[in-house]
Amino acid sequence: MSWLEPGPFLRGTAWRDGDRPVRADPADLERLPRDVAERAGLPIGVRVEFRAEPGTTAVELRYRAAVPAIDDALRALRHAFALWQGSRCVTEVFAEPAEETTVRLRLPPGGGEFTVHLPEAQAPVVRALRGVGGALSPAPRRPRWLVHGDSITEGWWSTRPAHAWPAVAGRALGLDPVNLGYAGGARGELPLAEHLARLPGEVITLAFGTNCWDRAPATPEWLHATVRSYVALIRRGHPRTPLLLVSPVLRPAAEHTRNALGATLTELRRAMERAVRDLAAAGDRRLLLLPGRPLLGPEHLADGLHPDDEGHARLAAAVTAALRPESPRDGRPGGSRR
Repeated sequence: MSWLEPGPFLRGTAWRDGDRPVRADPADLERLPRDVAERAGLPIGVRVEFRAEPGTTAVELRYRAAVPAIDDALRALRHAFALWQGSRCVTEVFAEPAEETTVRLRLPPGGGEFTVHLPEAQAPVVRALRGVGGALSPAPRRPRWLVHGDSITEGWWSTRPAHAWPAVAGRALGLDPVNLGYAGGARGELPLAEHLARLPGEVITLAFGTNCWDRAPATPEWLHATVRSYVALIRRGHPRTPLLLVSPVLRPAAEHTRNALGATLTELRRAMERAVRDLAAAGDRRLLLLPGRPLLGPEHLADGLHPDDEGHARLAAAVTAALRPESPRDGRPGGSRR
């Protein structure tokens, strides 16, 4: 079989910078903090989705990636490619880092629709793909779900990209999650709200706030105003799109400890939730709130901050339940308009 262009098969993509999927508008990076702009260059959540005809025995992906230096601690980290069918992981294949190479994943018999979750280290870029023994075609497109957040949204401490809560909830809801989580970021950067306003999507979720406690210390008053401004900017491009805000999940060290400006995470969380309730009371009928504090216990945190796989699954289940009444189905708007 001949090699196919990857574009029609890629999912979880927002913008392109040449042939690289990126997670912020490449024409507007100068307004972003440097750490956010750097994280946006990583292909977090990017996947290959295809339909294989019966008789296709494998899929091959040709890709390029950065190769760590000899003394880099990440050099021993192999690239993991995970083949999923529906909610089940069929197989995983591990490849050594290389500037350009090909990986083959065997398919179960009978054909069908499949997803390949790509590795995220060294920013791999799929150059081409092909079927072995049969033809491939792009999987049907699903409604796009724009998910903005911090390292928890990015999937830190999940053991695989497919286990991060946006990926898990996306499978449950039948959505195409576009992961716009930035480790260390999501501190209320208003240019990112404008990026979201310009980016097509049928559902939007905001899940930030914990980095407003320490990395960029905030007060409750500032965060209340920032959430209102963030939503107002998004609404310029998405006036009736379902928009869910998830307030910060449990962070034991920050709950009752005051930051440099005298605010606890508990106070910051309440300010965010109050901002959402105020906007909803003022008439935003598609704005939803999911309080984050009850969702996880200390036993679900791998390092006192980031969820483990069970924590990601619990967070995904709560987001799924909150979004299901409002989510598009087969391209149609959600059922509840309230």
